[in-house]
Amino acid sequence: MTSWYLRAIPDTSRGALFGQEREVMRNSFPAALAVGLLLALGLGFLGRSMVNAVNANRALDRSVTVKGLSEREVNADIAIWPISFNEASNDLERLSTAIQSKNDIILEFLEEEGFTADEISVGAPSVNDLKAQRYGGSQNIEFRYQGSSAITVYTSSVDRVRETMSKMSRLARLGVAVSGDDHGSRPQFLFEGLNELKPEMVEEATRNAREVAEKFAADSGSSLGKIRQASQGLFSINDRDYQTRHIKKVRVVTTVEYYLVD
Repeated sequence: MTSWYLRAIPDTSRGALFGQEREVMRNSFPAALAVGLLLALGLGFLGRSMVNAVNANRALDRSVTVKGLSEREVNADIAIWPISFNEASNDLERLSTAIQSKNDIILEFLEEEGFTADEISVGAPSVNDLKAQRYGGSQNIEFRYQGSSAITVYTSSVDRVRETMSKMSRLARLGVAVSGDDHGSRPQFLFEGLNELKPEMVEEATRNAREVAEKFAADSGSSLGKIRQASQGLFSINDRDYQTRHIKKVRVVTTVEYYLVD
């Protein structure tokens, strides 16, 4: 009789595997927890940084733009004074002689008033033959030839020019009918000392702009920060008025943008 003996062989492979997994999990849990905490801290720091960046950008967007003005009244330092007259005749040679004679009278008058030859220039006379014109009723004209001449004074002696202009009646008594205050005969008064004024005027305009910005910041409960950007406008030089063209008004406007801070 054959006897069979059955011996139970324990299956330890699966239990060992589970045990190893549990052991690995127990060992890796602290590391995973540390990684999770670091990741959470990193995300929190990143979020806070983004919030701070957004707030900083919003703060930078808070600004005020103001304008500052600087004005000066100055005396012209250059005078350009054209003295012109017209002449008419039916004889071309007589017309030319009359123009030359009146030019000499004007030159003598200017020299007596103290102007030098370097300050005086004589332009070439202009003569028109009205009968030679293609269009126009020339058959009814009284004088065939019309001529004009101009003598120009260019000087820095502005006051002397203004004083001499008040004596122009002397030329009329000498037979010279000077052209009126039309565009071609109008004296010009210029100011060429702008470069000397620019630094001081720009400084004043910028200072005025800052005063306006500080008032705005105070009214809005803020403080004035640094300049964000600034631009200087063009300088303008104009006559103070029609009657005093020798007095000039110089003007400049600066535009400045400031940051506002709490």
